[in-house]
Amino acid sequence: MPINQPSNQIKLTNVSVVRLKKGGKRFEVACYKNKVQEWRSGVETNLDDVLQIANVYINVSKGELAKSQDLQKAFGTTDVDRIVSEILKKGELQVGEKEREHDLSSIRREIATLVAEKCVDPATQRRYPVGIIEKALVDAGFSVRPGKNAKSQVSECIKLLQTESKLPIQRARMRVFITIPVADVERVKKRVIESAEIVEKDETGAEQWETILLIDPGQFRVLNDLLQKECAGRGRLETLTFATTAGVGPAPTV
Repeated sequence: MPINQPSNQIKLTNVSVVRLKKGGKRFEVACYKNKVQEWRSGVETNLDDVLQIANVYINVSKGELAKSQDLQKAFGTTDVDRIVSEILKKGELQVGEKEREHDLSSIRREIATLVAEKCVDPATQRRYPVGIIEKALVDAGFSVRPGKNAKSQVSECIKLLQTESKLPIQRARMRVFITIPVADVERVKKRVIESAEIVEKDETGAEQWETILLIDPGQFRVLNDLLQKECAGRGRLETLTFATTAGVGPAPTV
């Protein structure tokens, strides 16, 4: 036999909760998923599009509304829009277990994609499929850090794969073009060449020296700092491409 729900009960679906503790009490607002971050970043400015219901709760899941006297005591006002705005700005976004796992999975996939773009198999100089990188990260014991974006975790992941996984991997080499006035060549050429793994071009003309190098991407800043310091803006450093652009290689056994 079906259970009749009270006619004034509102069922909240697809809900995210933002919670703020203030004045010794907990206050919550019910929002649409993904809208909170848009509001905080200024993309969304209409509170009606952010809130499921324009109320302030002490417990959204139980439908328990905050009392006016508690709002006045904690916020110094009972104006719902002002209170909601403060909760959205300062409160903590509550994330359910399934949503949290989905978010972590998305970040994990994004990290693996970035690693696949930046790295190659040392034997073939070809990129690995993203799925192979994901499996290797799992085998290496990598855990996503929820508070950090994917890009900031890539370097850590590459180092972990190099030390803890069975997957042979190295950063794709960067191809750079450098020009230096002849007057500066004797002072800096040796240090420039030492930063390279492969020298593809080495030509000295009447006015300048030109070279094309394959370098580890980590050397790019070293070279840039060297030219800035020693050539006072007269040298030029230009990225031509990453050396590996031929696509992915065959999926190896990890």
